[in-house]
Amino acid sequence: MIDFSLSDEQRQLRDLSQEFAQKEIAPVAAEYDRKAEFPTALIEKAWELGLMNVQIPEKFGGMGLSVLDDCLIGEEISVACSGIGTSMMSNMLAEGPLLVAGNDEQNKRFLGEMTESCSFCAYAVTEPDAGSDVAGIKTSAKKVGDDYVINGQKMWITNAAQAAWFFLLAYTDPAAGYKGMTGFVVPADTPGVKIGKHEEKMGQRASDTRGITFEDVKVPADCRLGNEGDGWKIAMAAFDHSRPVVAAAAVGVARGAMEHSIEYAKERKSFGVPIAKHQAVNFMIADMAMQVEAARHLVWNSAWKTDNGQRNTLEAAYAKAFAADIAMKVTTDAVQVFGGYGYSSEYPVEKMMRDAKIFQIYEGTSQIQRVIIARELLSRR
Repeated sequence: MIDFSLSDEQRQLRDLSQEFAQKEIAPVAAEYDRKAEFPTALIEKAWELGLMNVQIPEKFGGMGLSVLDDCLIGEEISVACSGIGTSMMSNMLAEGPLLVAGNDEQNKRFLGEMTESCSFCAYAVTEPDAGSDVAGIKTSAKKVGDDYVINGQKMWITNAAQAAWFFLLAYTDPAAGYKGMTGFVVPADTPGVKIGKHEEKMGQRASDTRGITFEDVKVPADCRLGNEGDGWKIAMAAFDHSRPVVAAAAVGVARGAMEHSIEYAKERKSFGVPIAKHQAVNFMIADMAMQVEAARHLVWNSAWKTDNGQRNTLEAAYAKAFAADIAMKVTTDAVQVFGGYGYSSEYPVEKMMRDAKIFQIYEGTSQIQRVIIARELLSRR
């Protein structure tokens, strides 16, 4: 039996997320974007409502919700503003490695911190010369007595300036290639951690993105996740929890642009009738709706698989690639529906088009998702 319905609790969670997004975020989204300001007050409200860190198990102070539950939140928040949504949801990316490989002591300490107060963490893997090519990172972690000494640089780290701790990937054995990578949790107040300047971005400007430099940063061995050499598989396994949520956010951006297009097309007139009456426009809207619906089904399937203990690497790649690409397509078409007004920052679709682009880049580019898809399919033959 296939059942696409949500439970009563999930509908309530979606409704709560939608109400918060439309009443609290949507009215101020453009202002946060214009100022490139981190939305501290909004995020504190979201945390108080239980809309953050939802996948943390109950025994560590969390709600123990599913990946699908997280996707429901992510879509609704991103209808209003995916920049603020990214600021809210980036904790999940850093928490994922602990959910996958953290021991009880580590999870109680670091995940518990996220549930005791409105706190942040960050996923520190990307480097100035290593984005899609994670194996190309240069950050090192050398064992010195009972400690590890970390040196290197990370780049494009979301919430770097707000984070209480980082998940960091470094080489403990560079000669072993990706099997020589090890994951660590590094408290942000450790001596030698230096946070870089705020990066000015095209879109999602309410999210704070910076580089981080690690200079002789000493962390104890109990900050290591798993064994030496486990870092690569831990980092990749975490994506099974986070990619569906990122894809859901892309669906939210596309849906928001579609909804604005529908309303505008019913109001704007040309040649004596609303432009929604013109086939050139209503076909564009029909395509938007099909793409949004298809993307959401891919997202829900990828979330359902991991929630049911099944490996979802292929399905998460489907969802991330397709949702990212349709977010770019739908927002671009929305600007076209609005015409000259769509190109103006006074109308929301201009911002949505700028916000959409990053979905094709962060957390694995659309091209990398296709590499994963091809590899998964070919390895099964």
